[in-house]
Amino acid sequence: MLIKGKKIMVMGIGITGVSALKLLAEHNNELFVYDEKPELEIKEILIRNQLINVEVIQEEMINMVQDVDFIVKSPGIPPDNMVIKFAMDKGIPVISDIELAYNLGIQGTIIGITGTNGKTTSTILAGEILNNNENRAHLAGNMGTGVLQVVENVQKEDYLVLELSSFQLEHTYLFKPKVSLILNITEDHLDWHGTFDNYKASKFKIFANQSGDDYLVLNKEDENLRNIEGKTRASIIWFSAKKELAQGVFINNGSIIYRNNESMEIILSLEDIKIPGVHNIENICGVVGVMKALGIDNDTIRTTIRNFKGVEHRIEYVGKWNGVDFYNDSKGTNVESTTKAIEAINNPIVLIAGGYNKGANYDKFLKALQNKSRALVLIGETKEDIERAAENIGIKVIYKAINMEDAVNKAISIAKIGDAVLLSPACASWDFYQNFEERGNHFKRIVKDLTE
Repeated sequence: MLIKGKKIMVMGIGITGVSALKLLAEHNNELFVYDEKPELEIKEILIRNQLINVEVIQEEMINMVQDVDFIVKSPGIPPDNMVIKFAMDKGIPVISDIELAYNLGIQGTIIGITGTNGKTTSTILAGEILNNNENRAHLAGNMGTGVLQVVENVQKEDYLVLELSSFQLEHTYLFKPKVSLILNITEDHLDWHGTFDNYKASKFKIFANQSGDDYLVLNKEDENLRNIEGKTRASIIWFSAKKELAQGVFINNGSIIYRNNESMEIILSLEDIKIPGVHNIENICGVVGVMKALGIDNDTIRTTIRNFKGVEHRIEYVGKWNGVDFYNDSKGTNVESTTKAIEAINNPIVLIAGGYNKGANYDKFLKALQNKSRALVLIGETKEDIERAAENIGIKVIYKAINMEDAVNKAISIAKIGDAVLLSPACASWDFYQNFEERGNHFKRIVKDLTE
């Protein structure tokens, strides 16, 4: 796509939108911006960022949209937004920030990482391994730093490691990573995508344009991913944390192994891994597959994994008080993620769950909790739905809280010595918070204040 001398509308005036406008302004484009904020606030943001030749479009001016060549959509804008639907009806292309960056030109080697769960952990680990290999790795995407903020700094010899959400991938058309990793696919964001098939189709766009010179790393244990075989031109590297594979990355005799044709390499012992849970072994196996595709040496992979302590808000140990451990898993924004957090903790659990309603079925994480539950403390929009589901499977000790402070207070009063209080909501944060980071930080502050 030629991005020069065009009429372009950017939807959203947050970090992604401002970055897009700044880059597009350098290519002699006529620019428009749409946001649901008041017009005066939008103009103040534009002036603050020295974007003086950008016209503001508001809802009553929607007909102006039909005159633009394409729209750049910020990831947080839902697909049922009135302006998006209007544009799609008129045949106006809508692209994500990832697609825009790719069209503007990325010099380095692109690594794309997606999946329902484990994306952030895997992206950060991949970046650390590459940096420890004396390469320069830039991390961006769904993890907080927009790709448009870093793309101009990426040199030909660098790596760009992208955490990619279904929202970003849905509006890609030409985007093509050198190495793609799909960790897992389970039901999520059905309120946005409508059906599981639509959600999967968005995720699978990560490999849609890959060729025979590219690599696709896939979890052999995921049925949805096994079905990809024969549907991609990329070379597949399989990984499994459960069984030995004829080719790929797997576990054998307590070690992570990489097998390629007749050779078999021991990467590292499972005892060297510091982050808890089988799901993290899967994440590490996936990242090992990426590194083998890139030709990174085993010593660098091994040393980095041994020193890797995980990421904030993902089964993050907060501290101990009166013999009770506190864990922040605010990034547990869906049922599968919370299930894995519960499975990773061996102690009796007081679980704090609930939040924004994405239309999920909660049975899976509640069944995982059933034999470990000291109590279930529910907050947010979904507390009544989760309470009903919990009662149906026989969980009896359930409390409802009005906010996070109330939830932590209730959890502390219930927990016994040797228990774990786990915040893992199984829901998005948007009912009370801007994002899962804000929710997790609030939980940690409350725990710290109460325990001190």
